Amino acid sequence: MSLPRLAFALLALLAALLVMTSCGDEDPAKGRTPQQVLAAAQKNLDETSGINFSIASDDLPEGITTLKAATGTLTREPAFQGKLTVPVMGAEAQVEVVSVGGVVYAKLPFTTAFQELDPADYGVPDPAALIAPETGISSLLSATQDVKIGKSVRGGADNDEILSTYTGTLPDTAVQKILAGATGDFDVTYIINDSDELTEATIEGNFSGEGEAAYSYTIDVTEYGVEKEITKP
Repeated sequence: MSLPRLAFALLALLAALLVMTSCGDEDPAKGRTPQQVLAAAQKNLDETSGINFSIASDDLPEGITTLKAATGTLTREPAFQGKLTVPVMGAEAQVEVVSVGGVVYAKLPFTTAFQELDPADYGVPDPAALIAPETGISSLLSATQDVKIGKSVRGGADNDEILSTYTGTLPDTAVQKILAGATGDFDVTYIINDSDELTEATIEGNFSGEGEAAYSYTIDVTEYGVEKEITKP
């Protein structure tokens, strides 16, 4: 092997060893149990001023009329501003939604003004409730059973975070806080960074009731500490 090629091979090996050392020698749980890591992630969600997030199902069965996707901002009031996507007559309708003061306002398809509505009529929850400790995303963490830690990898915007995977199961009583039709046990996978922040949760099971096909939702939390004034439209 020529000297330049040997030098290149040695550099590549050194870089690989550095990556392996940076991930393998660190304990992402920092000596804690998986349940303690999830509790820390729950605390961060419950204490943040707000989050930017999305929730989506990529495998929603045909004929199921429920939430397909949501994206937007949640603040501590609680309040929500963003868009919901629901199936309507074989197509998908994207609806602008504001929820504040316990009232949900939506700009429905083919309309130009917001109007009050009951989200339960459309098979979806009040999106603002997703940040409330008792009914929101964080409540899933404390309800998770049989928690196990999985692989850890580097990620984040500059590849400078350690992202750890945790798996477990959720009872339908916990998932029903988000979608009322949930039935049976659900498999859940969390991704938590080294700042104990939940960045992703994937939940799979029977969201639409017993006898219906199972499908999954993925929740992505893209930003913590969001401060935004959300007002009645």
